[in-house]
Amino acid sequence: MYLPSDSFRKVKKIRFVFFLMMLLSLTGYSQNVKEIEEKLLKEADENIEKFRKGDVLIRFKDQNGKALQNADIEVIQEGHEFLFGCIIFDLIRNENTYKEDLFKSQFKRIFNLAVFPFYWPGYERTQGMPGWENMLSTIEWCQLNGITTKGHPLVWACRSGTPQWLSKYTPEETEQLLKSRVMNIVSGFEDKIELWDVVNEPVNVKTWQNKIRDMDDPNDWGVEDPIDEIADYVEKALLWSHKANPKATLVINEYRTIADLKVRERYHELLKELKKRNAPFKDIGIQAHEPRQEWFNPQELWKTFDLYADMGFSLHITELHPQSSGVDITGGWRTGQWTSEAQTEFTEQFVKLCFGHPAVASINWWGFSDRNIWLPGGGLVDEEYQPKPVYEMLDKLINETWNTHIKTESDENGAIRFRGYFGKYSVQVTTSDGMVYCYPLHIREDEENIWSFTVE
Repeated sequence: MYLPSDSFRKVKKIRFVFFLMMLLSLTGYSQNVKEIEEKLLKEADENIEKFRKGDVLIRFKDQNGKALQNADIEVIQEGHEFLFGCIIFDLIRNENTYKEDLFKSQFKRIFNLAVFPFYWPGYERTQGMPGWENMLSTIEWCQLNGITTKGHPLVWACRSGTPQWLSKYTPEETEQLLKSRVMNIVSGFEDKIELWDVVNEPVNVKTWQNKIRDMDDPNDWGVEDPIDEIADYVEKALLWSHKANPKATLVINEYRTIADLKVRERYHELLKELKKRNAPFKDIGIQAHEPRQEWFNPQELWKTFDLYADMGFSLHITELHPQSSGVDITGGWRTGQWTSEAQTEFTEQFVKLCFGHPAVASINWWGFSDRNIWLPGGGLVDEEYQPKPVYEMLDKLINETWNTHIKTESDENGAIRFRGYFGKYSVQVTTSDGMVYCYPLHIREDEENIWSFTVE
């Protein structure tokens, strides 16, 4: 059939629009989704510049006290104040020591936080014989490499957190044993671990007393005990931990708060109750792998952050676990499959939003390698510890995009000024006679960040 040229062009345009809509639908990326994500990411970028960096002034003098003019200065960031972390369980369990040196090398390149396993059934398989010695060599390695250490978890009222040998004791006796465990661990590791997940998933599992009364009940998750009863045992655990180490950062850790409004509000109610009781904590954990296949709605993610930040808490993303196993993406925000590309894109979006929210203090991945992983394909490196695209993206973000490296000259007053990411730095000064001097400094939030160095 013959069509006039105008009609033909209209048909081609309609077909193109239809094809574009189909393509966007297949990739799970509608125009509305794209606009919302771009708006939030733009806000995050603005926040990163505003909240993750500080103004710095450094003055240099010679040994006679005169301003050191026109000296070559190089400012090199060596570490972030913000914590990028991952579980380091592979180095604790003897059966998972495959290519240990390569594991460590790939780990420390992007992470400055390592999480150690303190699950009671595994930590103290036989009563009175805790496995603290298994941690020491890896903790020492972390400390030597500037990696902050964290313990997880001290209290978890479910089968994974209650050794079977507790069943021979009364509920009252188990509470005393729990108190001893918490205080002994926190005080024993006082100079080794400074950050603790004290209570794990309190609004989604039973209270300690209810779990102990029926340890064989497999119904551990999705329980809704009264908030005041939950607060009773959580408060005790926080008080024990604080007494054992008043300098430690204490965290309550919870899941489904991003995707489930009911859980988000129950967690909010628990936190309000604990604040009313003046429980000794200022940090909370937000897990990010439940539901396990969901691409989180970034609007709900931001709302979650705002809700808890408005209470004055610092936020820790404690368990992030995007995968590349090919399973379907759920949740309705994006569609498709969890491919390597989707894992990378989701992680980049999620991490930028986290780093762009001023209340977030850390992000922690729940598995490093596909060789030993909770969700298939959830690792950042493959089974041979070679970087996956998601690792390479994180490496570029952490070590290039969000990294301050400046080469400049001191001015007529012997000074340099710049704006840098919070963290540890090395400042190298090269004088006119070719001598090189190096000075360490730490740019911190809420500090003046002014230094004066005498070059001699």
